[in-house]
Amino acid sequence: MRWRRSASPDAPSRDHLDYHGTIEAYFEAKARLFRELLPEGAPAVLNLDDARGAKLAREIRGSIGFTVRGAKGAALEARSIQSDLSGLRFELRGRFGEATIESPLIGAHNAENLLAALGLLLGLGVPLEQLSRATPHAQGAPGRLERVPDPGGRVVLVDYAHTDDALKNLLETARPLAAGRVITVFGCGGDRDRTKRPLMGAVAARLSDLVIVTSDNPRSEDPERIIEEIRRGIVIPANRVAPKGQHGTPSLAIVDRREAIEKGIREAKPGDLVLIAGKGHEKYQVIGDRTLPFDDVEVARAALAKRRSGSRVP
Repeated sequence: MRWRRSASPDAPSRDHLDYHGTIEAYFEAKARLFRELLPEGAPAVLNLDDARGAKLAREIRGSIGFTVRGAKGAALEARSIQSDLSGLRFELRGRFGEATIESPLIGAHNAENLLAALGLLLGLGVPLEQLSRATPHAQGAPGRLERVPDPGGRVVLVDYAHTDDALKNLLETARPLAAGRVITVFGCGGDRDRTKRPLMGAVAARLSDLVIVTSDNPRSEDPERIIEEIRRGIVIPANRVAPKGQHGTPSLAIVDRREAIEKGIREAKPGDLVLIAGKGHEKYQVIGDRTLPFDDVEVARAALAKRRSGSRVP
């Protein structure tokens, strides 16, 4: 997170709470990068839409604040944000000038990520004109809302989201991109924070039309037990009528992650969106004491190819 002459944190969430204990302690650990390690006068790029980021910006002299919500005092502001499956576009205004920013990144939330990156580079002296020419060619990180192409008209996205907050943000970003249903395939890691499991189930049920719960690095735990803990948040089993006020989203439990992804793609029709969450860029699955090759993108690509060829995906 620390650059030689500049720094910008991401917002703290439940990720790593099994280590830090609380959000406040997690934020304080990140804030130490600025208070103790950032050289005097080096630019600190901070999100003014986040209360903790705004507080830190007031503390760090010469910080570069950014906003997508019109926060006062921002050095960088994104306006007129437009987002679809082709990417992102917004008008940049602020201390460093004005420019139209275009990017292939999917999701309006990436406006914040772009502002953070632009702020770092502008603070290091890179001209805004040069940056505005570069952003259309800057691809996203693997496994972060990575699209798996499908000529059949289904939208298949792979993402690393593995906390309830991240999954919520991801689904809220993805849902407007779907012309049809949203099918979510995900699991939770073993030997990690158990409290998030039903929370992730509840988020998936609320924002999806079909939830397929599967394995995601179960490690030493029983994957069926992990799945059961996730499904407690979904409340209603598949094909049951939900009582008033409870989620009635159909859900399936498929322990084998490959089979779960294939099932999600088999269920999808043109216009539907399949979201495969939890592993993102990872190319392995940890089961017991074994680390096995596994790549969500490649599994999804193979399942789509089978569907196009007319072969039945098992």
